[in-house]
Amino acid sequence: MRVELHHVVKRYGKLAALAGVDLDLASGTRIALIGPNGSGKTTLTRAVMGLVEHDGEIRLDGRAGAAARAALAPRIAYVPQIAPQMAATVGDLVRTVAGVRGLAPRAIVDVAAALGLEVATVKDRAFRGLSGGMKQKLLIALALGARPDLIILDEPTASLDAEARARFVELERELLAGATVILCSHRLDELRAMVHRVVALADGKIVHDGAADAYVTGHTHSIFELLVGDVAANDAAATWLATEGFARTAGGWWSRAVDHDAKMRLLPEAMTVLGPALRDVVVRDLDRVTVAGEVAS
Repeated sequence: MRVELHHVVKRYGKLAALAGVDLDLASGTRIALIGPNGSGKTTLTRAVMGLVEHDGEIRLDGRAGAAARAALAPRIAYVPQIAPQMAATVGDLVRTVAGVRGLAPRAIVDVAAALGLEVATVKDRAFRGLSGGMKQKLLIALALGARPDLIILDEPTASLDAEARARFVELERELLAGATVILCSHRLDELRAMVHRVVALADGKIVHDGAADAYVTGHTHSIFELLVGDVAANDAAATWLATEGFARTAGGWWSRAVDHDAKMRLLPEAMTVLGPALRDVVVRDLDRVTVAGEVAS
């Protein structure tokens, strides 16, 4: 589904949540929509779904207006970051969504099972009584089971463990090949695996729109750790570690935060300068990319 925004503006009093956004997503485009709190991400996605009034125009598959949005609704899905507190049972939700979507309930149940949630065991429980992870698995299953042409994912894996997050990425790729995906996330694993374009917002405006691989490379920070033996007897090692800003931690380890360029520079330098004193190296990427120098949320 193609998504076009033409000078979209949304104000809340004097605050411009969206300040003239222009964006064109061809059918099948997969983007990460990122930015700090208050940047306009939620307002933009709600405007695309037709949930907030706005100035400017939003066209889905070339069609604009409430009537067109209603006609296209069966082809759109949404996974919220915060689960609604619904009193309906799990079984009722699955049956209702399947009925509205024209699906067999099995289409939803199978996705839930793949994520580690057996619907049959919780079908009589109120949705709001589930754990956070169970709620998120069901919400994902309700969305992916419909095989939508446009899906908006707002921090979809925030409540999932590592295994479920990995399975979600696999399922999304398998079930939604060809769909247009708008992913609100700053998780490195999701950006690397799920999107090929990053759109960054700040103060209601687009401040970056480009390839995901280049953005992730330029905005990823890591923890660079070195295990160095007998630094006290090695003046060259001690001088280099101090000059490069490493801090000593427990067990002979030295650590500092680095960006991509520093990481690539320090690795060969450490091997050359420290020589046999270098016993181990660990480089851990932080889980989230940064926007304008600060970790985005």
